[in-house]
Amino acid sequence: MTLSQITVLGVLALVLISLYFEIVGSAFTFILAVVFLGLTGILSSKEILEGFSNEPMMLVIMLLLVGEVIRKTGAISGFFETMMNRAKTSRGFIFKVIAPMAAVSAFINNTPLVAIMIPFVQTWTQKMRIPASKLMIPLSFGIILGGNITLIGTSNNLIVNSLVHDQKIIPGFQALNFFDFAWVGLPMMIIGIVYLWLLSDKLLPGREPAIDRFSTNQREYIVEGVIKSGSHLIGQSIPQSGLLELKGLSLLEIRSTGSNSPDKALASVRIPSTDQDYIICSDDTLIFTGNTNSITELIDHYDGIALQEIGMFAKKEHLEVTEVVVSHNSPLVSNTVREIRFRQRYGAVVLGIHRNGEKLMGKTADIKIRAGDVILLLADPGIRYRTEESGDFYHLQQVREIQKPGNLKSVLILGGLILVIALSVIGLIKLIMGVVVYLMILLLTRIANPKEVFKSLDYNLGLIIVMTLALGTAMYKTGLAELFAWKMIDLMRPFGLIGILVGLYITTAVLAAYVNNKAAVTIVFPVALLTAHNLNLNPIPFALLTASASMGVFITPHGYQTNLMVYGPGGYRFKDFLPIGLPLTIINMLVSITILYLVFF
Repeated sequence: MTLSQITVLGVLALVLISLYFEIVGSAFTFILAVVFLGLTGILSSKEILEGFSNEPMMLVIMLLLVGEVIRKTGAISGFFETMMNRAKTSRGFIFKVIAPMAAVSAFINNTPLVAIMIPFVQTWTQKMRIPASKLMIPLSFGIILGGNITLIGTSNNLIVNSLVHDQKIIPGFQALNFFDFAWVGLPMMIIGIVYLWLLSDKLLPGREPAIDRFSTNQREYIVEGVIKSGSHLIGQSIPQSGLLELKGLSLLEIRSTGSNSPDKALASVRIPSTDQDYIICSDDTLIFTGNTNSITELIDHYDGIALQEIGMFAKKEHLEVTEVVVSHNSPLVSNTVREIRFRQRYGAVVLGIHRNGEKLMGKTADIKIRAGDVILLLADPGIRYRTEESGDFYHLQQVREIQKPGNLKSVLILGGLILVIALSVIGLIKLIMGVVVYLMILLLTRIANPKEVFKSLDYNLGLIIVMTLALGTAMYKTGLAELFAWKMIDLMRPFGLIGILVGLYITTAVLAAYVNNKAAVTIVFPVALLTAHNLNLNPIPFALLTASASMGVFITPHGYQTNLMVYGPGGYRFKDFLPIGLPLTIINMLVSITILYLVFF
């Protein structure tokens, strides 16, 4: 080995140690490593900065923005909420949501699919009080597995196919067919989903994302919800309903109407949340205490409960949830919300009132307002501009923006995305250009709010991708990656054909995990084809094995872009991927080699 190869290998080892033991943050670890390689002359400044113009990195960022736009506009909220409401546990979620999405990913590129799904998974985990870390890795892994079924499910399969088309090693080796990848991809998707269903809850940490850990100082409000007619909660006891387990919300009591109860004595009675026997009825009023984010989720993300006083107001296409503080000279002081006719006067609905930690247990509409009270409002856009001159209250912050586009806007949002993906698949446009144009159209037409969209940019993720690409360049440039590939083949050659296939798989998987999967395919593919040619064997299984190994990247977050995409939202650490990813990687290797050996040899 040359000095430069030894240097890169040493740096890579230190990076892995730092990431595993969390000596410093992920992004800073990569920055230190790449800067050192730059100082030693192994990487030039141009090679270090090339990642900022890297197309896959920009595509990941753009697709995350598209996913955020789709979530904020609510274009497919109904579809995902209907699907997700069928799942009541993390294991149920894997079968009822992730498994269908894995099947869909066979025909839609997996990166945009994960980008769209992440916000909805976050919302569901918050509602069900399940740590996001229990489901973000299964989401990425499941969709990766589904993408391996067809030629278009992942960009890696398309790269392998283009390498087959362009290769000169084996004359007459034709391009792969659309479903050639299904030999391994379909059974592995089924096995992988079952594996995730059985073990993900045990192997993954129960950890919240950093953003959730820093949001514990939100104001608490008392809010009233009403059980809607036809709600799935009707007929359940309080413990059965799950109302005691809502994240960020505590059920204080139920005010029973007695409308559906055989015991008319229960009418207008206050039922404590500790009552084990009371059966929930239609029109019962639920009294919650909760933080701002959890309350806003009740507006449109909990099936069967309607917030009191909102009524048809919630049907408007564009609303915002905002906090205001009542001024000393406000006409609201000493009046109730009902007396002041708040909705007619300000075009807003009072969701809750906060008074320095005091629990205001009366009906919100009948509480006499004091100066200094903080009020949580659901309002039309622009309430700040309509009320700032009156001095009745001062605006503290906008908590959330809610958009519910009509059918036409929903068709434009979803139809546009499907059109972009379809045109990229058939080769008429590049996916990144299609996504950029699509995003610009959404912003220019005001379907998406530019300020809100760009707030969701994950700069840390972009920095990690850029630095990872630079490390991969160092391995490729010094010849360390290719040296590793040939050494592995030579090591496994004495074990026969099975040994060679195992060597190819391990080489590809390791390079994909610690460099990146596209570089791994590019490096190992000619090695695999030369091996097939020298042994006078069918090259198709060698190409398919390379594709399967490069996509079976489950042991690190940096090997595949969807793993990086869920890294932050899941609140993960580098070492969280190994316990669940290593067994799945071994299973993928055994399934791939067994099927390809039986089918082709």
